[in-house]
Amino acid sequence: MPRDYQKVGPAEYQRRVELKRDDEWVREFLRHGQIAHVAHSSNDQPFITPTNFWFDEINNQIIFHSNIAGRVRSNLEHAPRVCLEVSEYGRLLPANTALEFSIQFRSVMVFGSVSILVEAVDRRRALYGLINKYFPNMTAGKEYRPITDKEIASTSVYALAIESWSGKENWVEMADQLPDWPPLPDEFFSH
Repeated sequence: MPRDYQKVGPAEYQRRVELKRDDEWVREFLRHGQIAHVAHSSNDQPFITPTNFWFDEINNQIIFHSNIAGRVRSNLEHAPRVCLEVSEYGRLLPANTALEFSIQFRSVMVFGSVSILVEAVDRRRALYGLINKYFPNMTAGKEYRPITDKEIASTSVYALAIESWSGKENWVEMADQLPDWPPLPDEFFSH
């Protein structure tokens, strides 16, 4: 029986429930994920923007930034609802039947609304959160010059308030090999 995806939240209905991951797994993945892709829109035109990000757990939000002016800022001012995706990929997984070819992956989808941080203190905290995520061994005022007021004024800083999320992981060692065709030789499974 087909599901009615139009009447449920965006994180509902995992097709393969065995791949679904719990909230703690999602939190851990967001702590260490490197690049996010933010899906936003203008009228009926979708856009996807890659960005670095910081999972601000205390405030249950994802922080990212862009230039003070541009398409990202304009789209988010007019349509703040977004989807953010973070993923990691591993090995390609060959199979002996076309339908079973696969790839190792881990991913998280986050859904919610973005606000543009206005107060300099909030923007500064968010930007330092970003820097500390990617460069935890460096200190402002020691290894690098602290963020200036001019830099704060020229940067849009966004907070995605998390409404729901979904985590998924398929990190099997090999794709299913079906009995209706000869098995693949070992050479296809080199690591």
